[in-house]
Amino acid sequence: MYSMTGFASKSTATAIDGVDLDLEWDMRSVNGRGLDVRLRLPEGIGFIEKKLRDRLAACVSRGNVTVTLKASFRGVTSIGMIDHTVLDAVLAGMTAVTAKAQSIGVQLSAPSALDVLAWRSVMPSGHDFAAFDTANLGQIVAQDFELLLHDFNAMRLSEGQKLAQVIDAMLDRIDALTMAARDLLPERRRALAEAMRKAAEHLTEAVRPDGARIEQELALIAIKADVTEELDRLSAHCDAAKDLLQQDGGIGRRLDFLTQEFNREANTLCSKAQHLGLSRIGLELKAVIDQMREQVQNLE
Repeated sequence: MYSMTGFASKSTATAIDGVDLDLEWDMRSVNGRGLDVRLRLPEGIGFIEKKLRDRLAACVSRGNVTVTLKASFRGVTSIGMIDHTVLDAVLAGMTAVTAKAQSIGVQLSAPSALDVLAWRSVMPSGHDFAAFDTANLGQIVAQDFELLLHDFNAMRLSEGQKLAQVIDAMLDRIDALTMAARDLLPERRRALAEAMRKAAEHLTEAVRPDGARIEQELALIAIKADVTEELDRLSAHCDAAKDLLQQDGGIGRRLDFLTQEFNREANTLCSKAQHLGLSRIGLELKAVIDQMREQVQNLE
C-alpha cells in the first residue's frame, strides 16, 4: 500500500566521455485523481523523457508527480565564452520585437545585460549535451533515475503503511461504535414503544379510532424506525475495508467509495435515531468516518 504523497532527492557525480557531470534530482508527489507527471529536464536530454515517463507510470498509478533534473559540467566555466553568433541573433530578434511593439503602441521593458546572457546558448557552458552519444547519456540518466525512483517508492510505501495502521484503528473504532449502538437497541425499542403507547392513549381519549388500524400504523412506524439494517451494513463495510487493507496495489479509490457508503449509513442512523444515546453514537460515527476519509484520500 502506497501513499500518494512522497519525496526523494539525489545528487550524483559521474562522467561521460571523459567530462565530469553532476546530476541533481528532485522528485515529489501530491494527491490527484489520476496520474499527472511533469518532467523538467535540461536542454538536450529531452530524448529520454518518454522512457522516464513510462518507467514512472509502471510504478505509480495515481498522484501529481513532479520530477526535476539539473545537470552541470563540473569544473567548466562559461566566463568570457559568449557565442557572438547567437548573441547577434538574439539582439536582432529583440530589435524586431521592440519595433513591432512600438508600431502598435505597446511599450516593452528593456532587458538587462544579465537577462541577455541568461538566454539559452548566448553563454554556453563549454559542453553541449547534444554533442554526446545519446545511448551513453541516456543510460547514465536512466540508471540514476532508477535509484531515485527506488527511494521515492520506499518513502511512499513507508507512508502508506502508517496510513494503513491509522485507518485500521479508525475501522476498529467504527466497529466498536456499531456494537455500542446495537447494545442500545433494546432500550430504544422500549422507549419508542412507550412513546407510541402514550400517543395512542391520547388519541383514543379524543376520538374512537379503529383499533386494528392503530395497530397497523404503529407497526409501520416501528418498521421505519428500525436501524438494524444500517448497523448490519456498517459492520459489513468494516469487514470489506479491512479486507482491502490486506491487499496489494492501489486500493485508494475503492476505500474512498467505501467511506461514502459508511457516511450514508451514519447519516441514516442519525436521522432515524429518536434516542439520545443513539444520536450521540451516530454523530461520533460521522466524525470518525470523516477523519478516515481524509486519510484514505492520501492512498494511491
